[in-house]
Parts: sequence; structure tokens; C-alpha cells
Amino acid sequence: LIFIWNCGMGILEKIADIEAEVSRTQKNKATERHLGLLKAKLARYRAMLIEGSSGGKGEGEGFEVNKSGDARVVMIGFPSVGKSTLLNKLTDTQSAAAAYEFTTLTCIPGNIEYNGAKIQLLDLPGIVEGAHEGRGRGKQVIAVARTADLILMMLDSAKAEVQRPLLEKELESCGIRLNREPPKISYKVKTDGGISFNSTCKLNHLDEQLCRSILHEYRIHNADILVRDDCTADDLIDVVVGNRVYLPCLYCYNKCDLVSVEDMDMFARRPHSVVASCELGLNFDYLLRSIWESLDLVRVYTKRRGEMPDFSGALIMRRNSSVRDVCHMLHRTLEQHFKAALVWGLSAKHTPQRVGIQHVLQDEDVIQIIKK
Repeated sequence: LIFIWNCGMGILEKIADIEAEVSRTQKNKATERHLGLLKAKLARYRAMLIEGSSGGKGEGEGFEVNKSGDARVVMIGFPSVGKSTLLNKLTDTQSAAAAYEFTTLTCIPGNIEYNGAKIQLLDLPGIVEGAHEGRGRGKQVIAVARTADLILMMLDSAKAEVQRPLLEKELESCGIRLNREPPKISYKVKTDGGISFNSTCKLNHLDEQLCRSILHEYRIHNADILVRDDCTADDLIDVVVGNRVYLPCLYCYNKCDLVSVEDMDMFARRPHSVVASCELGLNFDYLLRSIWESLDLVRVYTKRRGEMPDFSGALIMRRNSSVRDVCHMLHRTLEQHFKAALVWGLSAKHTPQRVGIQHVLQDEDVIQIIKK
């Protein structure tokens, strides 16, 4: 046990040393390769730290919550920022809310019904600085966050300038990338032939020498790399590690009634941001609409031949879903008997339009399936 503890402390010290060296190294063209190697080592040590401490079961209950509804929204934030109050106001679930910190000790689920969709809202315990190292059950909280369709980051408007970068750093350290697309890098390990590096555009932050150094840090000596965008060393590390999660994030600045109008206006103009007051119930309509837009869901209505469309219950689907996805949702064997479909709505060039199974649907489209 003492040996395991010392190994863990050694990894933590190495992580701290590398972070300190990265912070004091000037960022320019001459130091890009050095910084890339440091970041590769940092990502490898963090992965070792997480794997080394995930062997035992976490203490306590309440973090095993089955995913239900059409989407899952997870609230992340420091203690006493209004997560439980928001859950109580938006859902029928009652979560303990008080004026002291760490009121919520387990994961408490609730359901929001909006635009015909059932959205699962999770109230998680407040995380503390150093959560990615296991402090304050932070790893359990972040593990649940990785399963979300949307992260709702709750911030205290009076402390938002300090809380937001800290929370983003904690999530970044655990492999969660907020409001970012996966890097356009094709990566394939092979058995021999060395490292093949190619790109389809001009690269300003990455070259073949830096790529080889990063791969050698992970003991990879045979691989094909194809870069389709102006990516950085961090992007390449994320692709090589392979356990990154790219999630949309909505920043909710709570307690907006306690700050000045100028600060509230500044917060509201930021991208992916909403100002609200959970205690007074201010701006909940815009918050729900922003959650719906961030989840990128669409509603599709079905219609029988010779009848009016059924607007009482919509099929909730992801954007860019096709007619094939509708067939799978209605019945697993419907695709085998599919002949064509009639579509009314924004995706149709004329109404109705006869389409095939690969036709992409848009919000509030009406569809009628024609069987063979």
C-alpha cells in the first residue's frame, strides 16, 4: 500500500513539474516542438493517474443513474451556485437546497418536458479544484459528465470570472472538450513501415518531426497520419490518446440579480451563455430554449394515408437524421418493407415530396411511410 501511494505521489509531482515548465516556457515557433513533447508527457501521466485510481469502487451511492428520455443534461459547478434550486424549479424532483455548501451529496435526476421532448436533468455534487485528481469525489462527477449530451455549467455571476476557467481546466484535464469539433486527423496504427505523415493543407503548428516525437512518446513507431486541417499538437495528442469526449456546453450565469446591469449584459453577450436567477425564476424561458438549441434536436411528426398528421406526439431525433432513422424508431423491420416516403416541411422542395430512405429531415417535418 505504501508503494502504491508513493507511485501516485510521484505521478502527481511529475504532472506538477510539467505544468510548471509549460507555464514558464514562452510560446513561439522555436518552442513548439518542446511544448508538444511536454503536453504529450502530461497527457500520458494524467491517463496513468486516472487508470491507477479507478480500480476500486467509488464510495457512496447515487452516481449510477440510468439514461432515460430523449437527451441527458448534466449540471456542473462549484458548491452553492444554484444547481439544486434550478432542478427544483424546472422539474418535479425535489433536491435539498440550503445556504451552505455540499448540500447535494449524490446524483439526483429530474425530467424536463419541452417541445414534446423528455430531457433528463442531473444534479451532481459540487466539484472542487483538483477534481481530476480525485478530490471531493470529482472523478465520479466527471465520469457522469462524460455520458451527457449537454453540459450545463452553473456559475455564480459574482465569481464567474474565477469559476469558469477553473471548471474548464478540470474538464479539460479529464478529456472533456467543450464546444469543439473532433480534430480532422486520420490516425491508424500498423505493424510495420514506419510513420507516414501527410496533410491536405498548410500546417502552421504541426510538422512531421513534431508528429514523430509525440508518437514516440507513446511508443508508437508504425502509423499512418493524415491531417485535413490546420491542427495543433494538442489535437494530435487527443487523437492518439483516443478517449476524448466532445460535448456542447451552455454557461448559465446564475444570481444575475446580484450583479450590475453592465456585468449582466457582458455575460449575456458571450457565446453559449445565458444569464438567469434560479431563486427568482428569471429568464427560464430563454434558458430552456437555449438548452433545446444546444442539444440540436428536431421534431418529426408521422402521418397515415388519408388522415391528418399526429401532432400530439413527435419523434424526437438528432439533427441530420434521415428517413432510415425514422424507420428504425417506428419498427425494426420497417426498413425491409420500405418503398418510399412523402415529406411535408422545410426539407421538402415541394409539398409533398416523394423521397428515398436517405433523405435528411428537418425540424417539424411531417412524414408518411409507403410500404412495398
